[in-house]
Amino acid sequence: MKKLLAVAAITLGMMSQVHAQEIDFGVQAGLNVATFAGDDSDGAEGRTGINVGLTGEYEFNENFGILIGAIYSQQGAEFDRLGGTTDVELDYINVPVLAKFYLGGSGLALEAGPQIGFIVNDEYDTNVPNGNVDIDAETIDLSAGGGLSYKFREGTALEGLSLGARYMFGLTNVYDDNEVSIDDDLTNSVLSINLGYKF
Repeated sequence: MKKLLAVAAITLGMMSQVHAQEIDFGVQAGLNVATFAGDDSDGAEGRTGINVGLTGEYEFNENFGILIGAIYSQQGAEFDRLGGTTDVELDYINVPVLAKFYLGGSGLALEAGPQIGFIVNDEYDTNVPNGNVDIDAETIDLSAGGGLSYKFREGTALEGLSLGARYMFGLTNVYDDNEVSIDDDLTNSVLSINLGYKF
């Protein structure tokens, strides 16, 4: 919880550099379908989880904006190998910084940009024989990606609501390269769908 509050405070501090009255603050909640990618990801199956958090968007004009968030995100994967299963549950506070390109000034936008994640929960559970070892994921995860979103503009019946779908792919390994008890080349891969509301 302390990490969550610290990251939220940093994110809100970054967003406050722009005049507060020009930022649309909001909340979002949705569904994640996460897994691992990389050369060592054979046999990885998806983990379904949630995403929920705070967002702030600054629109420079009707065609371009920047979105920053502090999002709690359930990620990880499940492996079926060596005569047993292994569940990897990794939860992060993700801070995306996404450019938003509105098509024709409408509410439909393309999103793209980087994201930094701070791990807040790291669970590794397996019933593989001799597989119970203490394995720690990296505390920081870097990723990038993009997606589509639709924001109902002012004056519409659903003003303030937004819908989005986003795919983020990891740029850094989930586990330390020197970790000998688990494969090294594993990166996060997350598809998220969310519903948002701007205040």
